[in-house]
Amino acid sequence: MPDAPTAPESIRVLPSWLLGRAAARGHRLVAAALAEADLRMTHHAVLAAVAERAPVSQADLGRSLGIDPKDMVAAVNDLQRAGLVTREPDPRDRRKNSIALSPEGERRLRTTERLGREANERLVAALDPAERAQLLALLARIIDPEEPCVS
Repeated sequence: MPDAPTAPESIRVLPSWLLGRAAARGHRLVAAALAEADLRMTHHAVLAAVAERAPVSQADLGRSLGIDPKDMVAAVNDLQRAGLVTREPDPRDRRKNSIALSPEGERRLRTTERLGREANERLVAALDPAERAQLLALLARIIDPEEPCVS
């Protein structure tokens, strides 16, 4: 069996390559953890945003997360079908839908937050607490805070 493919050394030392590999591993770990609770990452992001902003219009929710309106409708439909959110006409503007967490949505969010934390712990398990804090501080300095939450 041939060896697994590896990137050339000149690429493996690039911060962008290393960050991409770390991000891909983190994505896989978190996605697998959230799947244990029957949710995808987009669903988790929507639940977390609703918890922080509820009641929130569906349109505002999509804009705040950087989710395309048709994808937002699909995500909210999924969450509503699962009994995790409620969607009602916004009392301030009946043309809009207002989204809030259901009691089951609150429970599921607590579960997915725990699962996400555990997955992130696995991601940084090779680092000691000081290194973890340093990594988070350095990453916070190089990200674009205007970039959408969900991509």
